Parts: sequence; structure tokens; C-alpha cells
Amino acid sequence: MKEVSKNTIESVDIEGFQDDLLSWFEAEQRDLPWRKDQDPYKVWVSEIMLQQTRVDTVIPYFHRFIEQFPTIKDLSEADEEKVLKAWEGLGYYSRARNLQAAVREVHEKYGGRVPDTPKEISSLKGVGPYTAGAILSIAYGIPEPAVDGNVMRVLSRILSIWDDIAKPSSRKIFEASVRKLISHDNPSHFNQALMELGALICTPTSPSCLLCPVREHCTAFHEGTQNELPVKTKTKKQRNVQLASAVLIDDHERVLIHKRPGKGLLANLWEFPMAEINIAYVSDKEQMKETFSTQYGAKVEIKEMTGQIEHVFSHLTWNINVYKGQIIKLEEEKNDLKLVSLEEIKEYPFPVSHQKILKQYLESRE
Repeated sequence: MKEVSKNTIESVDIEGFQDDLLSWFEAEQRDLPWRKDQDPYKVWVSEIMLQQTRVDTVIPYFHRFIEQFPTIKDLSEADEEKVLKAWEGLGYYSRARNLQAAVREVHEKYGGRVPDTPKEISSLKGVGPYTAGAILSIAYGIPEPAVDGNVMRVLSRILSIWDDIAKPSSRKIFEASVRKLISHDNPSHFNQALMELGALICTPTSPSCLLCPVREHCTAFHEGTQNELPVKTKTKKQRNVQLASAVLIDDHERVLIHKRPGKGLLANLWEFPMAEINIAYVSDKEQMKETFSTQYGAKVEIKEMTGQIEHVFSHLTWNINVYKGQIIKLEEEKNDLKLVSLEEIKEYPFPVSHQKILKQYLESRE
């Protein structure tokens, strides 16, 4: 086993590191819409959107979201369904619900001004240590650490930190390191530069060490351990769930849609009726008829299959067989069960998997 050195922060030329990192960032930073000004609300929205989502994906969503909800007041007063519709396709929808709940608190409790103290900002729903640090440093110039996966990867290499970054306890080590390294003159650019370095240069595999502005300060580069760091244990294997869904039409060409519960996976989003399938049991069609009858009071006829959809979440995978169907009888419409026209359906927020189901259905009609 290779002997690894643990660099102490004291051996880093902190001023030189700051200068090299900040000069690079000021010359090379990407032109991103949330960097146009330091509006705490826009920084906040961008940071929530960027969680587990690529920058290129977020940019158009950010533009549309800010256009629709330009201020804290606008978002706090918006209908939740409109907010979810604006978020449609970004995934991890609890982010949008938590953001709106926290924005309402800021509107009511702080007069619409995003708090600028660690204690107050961390008390808001959905604002963890990373988001709090990002808003405080980027928008308010307060030297607070903003430690995400990118930052942990960069610092694990620079400082030769061999603690497992998958363990929550390791975060404290990295936060303490940032507190010692951060520029007090420009904490906004310092934190953004660390993130940018992780995104563009110090990437998870094959880091571009020869292009790195801080390689002189990097222990892993000098010791050749950059491909072994960071240490990260493997996550658990995903669970596969077999499902069947149907686009059910009534005599007036209206489609039956169902609102998911207010808690749990994809909460409050709309979907086409869906049933979990036991492969050892009778056919998909029989199981769907039984489930839709007991759950929705809908007597249906299931017709041909239009396709299959696989949708991968962080902890499970949905394998959905998709069918067309006819509603023979529906006992009643409820708050979570509606018949809507194909034009009206555009107003309802659907998860990506069910947007694909609709697309398949429309293509099958052509």
C-alpha cells in the first residue's frame, strides 16, 4: 500500500494559493446568468437548481423561473402548481417546494430580505450548510465556507485529505480547511473559484493538472495521487420497480390524471394512473384494472401497449410498461383525480417519466 502524506494547512502558502486561484477565476470564469449581479434571491434560486443538476441544464430553467417569479414576493405569492410547472423536468421536486416555503418565510418574517447571518439563513427550509455558505459568501461577501462535492474533491487533492467524502462527518474537516484558506477580501470569488475549478479542471476522473492554476500548491499533483483522491465509498445498489401505466380516455376525449400525495417521491405532481406490477401474478392489464378500480373507482378497458419507459432516480429505477385505455365508468372526480382535455393537460406539472408517456401516446395517435 502506498504511503500517503497528510498535508497540514500550515504548509500551504495561503496568500499565494488565494492569488493564483482568484486570478484564474477572474480571467476564466464562465458567463452564467446568476453571476450578473449579487442579488441574494437569484443566487439562492441558482444554488437550489444546481443541486444534483448540470449547469447547462439549469441555465434555461433559471431564466424562465426568474422571468416568471422575478422577486421574493412573486414566488411567495405564487400558486404551488405554477411553481412545480416551472420546475417540470428539473427533478428532485422537493427542492422547489422547500424553496417556496422558505421564500414565504423570508417574505413574512424578514420583510422580503434574505437573512445575512448563518443562524437565520440556516433555519430556512431546504437551506443546508452548503447553500447557506454559498448565499452568505457570494451575495453578501461574508467569509463562510460553501462545501459541496466539487470543493471536497479539489481540497482532498490539494491538502491530501484521505477521509471518506461520502461520510457526513468528513464535511467538518473540509469546512475547517476552507475557513483557513478563504480570502477575506473576496470570499464571493474565492468560493465560486473553488467550485469552478472542480467543475472545469479538477474533475472526478482525468483531472487536467497541467492546466490547473493552483497545481504548485497541490500535494496530490506532486505525489501523483490525484487519481486516487477523493476517497469515496460506493453507494448502495438501486432497487428496480416494475410498473404499468395507462393513458385512459373517456367518450369526450378527456384524459384521466392523478395527483400524487403531498409527501414522498414526486409529491404533488400529476401522473397518468399507474400500478406496481407483480411479474409472478396475472398480466399487467388485469393488475391495472384491479388497481384502478380499487384506488380510483374507475372501470377501465386496457388496450394495446404503446411502449416502455425506464426512469432512474438516485435510489431506485422505474421500469414502466405503457398502455392505451378506455374509461368505461368513473365513480367521481376528486381533488387528486381529474378528467382533462389534451389542451388543458399542458397546465399541469408532470414528472419527466410521465411527460414521456404523454409524448409516446401522442405519437401513437398520429
